[in-house]
Amino acid sequence: MSFIRACRDQRGATAVEFALTLPAFFMLLFGIAEGGLLVWTQLGMQHGAEMAARCATVNTTLCGSTSAIQTYAAAQAYGVNLAASIFTVSAPACGNQVSASYPFQFLTSYWGTPTLTLSASACFPK
Repeated sequence: MSFIRACRDQRGATAVEFALTLPAFFMLLFGIAEGGLLVWTQLGMQHGAEMAARCATVNTTLCGSTSAIQTYAAAQAYGVNLAASIFTVSAPACGNQVSASYPFQFLTSYWGTPTLTLSASACFPK
């Protein structure tokens, strides 16, 4: 087969184009999934902190101690399995404050992606 004839041959062009675009497509797909998990975790942490700060002010029988507030916050972090120890409780001038700090581990972290620290905080007046 001559060089000119080989350059005009279009057999397999679709397979080559697919092979070139496939990595970019998968990176986009995994990026969307990772971003969704990141936002879901952040919203769960924020919801847990807000509900625990409110519980510490409104319902002192259920949330009477620091450990009870932390456990309540972890339970209210919907859809996210967080340890109660990531939540901290304090009582500044704004009222009862519940804060959380969580190192988010990406699913693709074994490829060298760094860990991102998420934080949430809520204060409910007394």
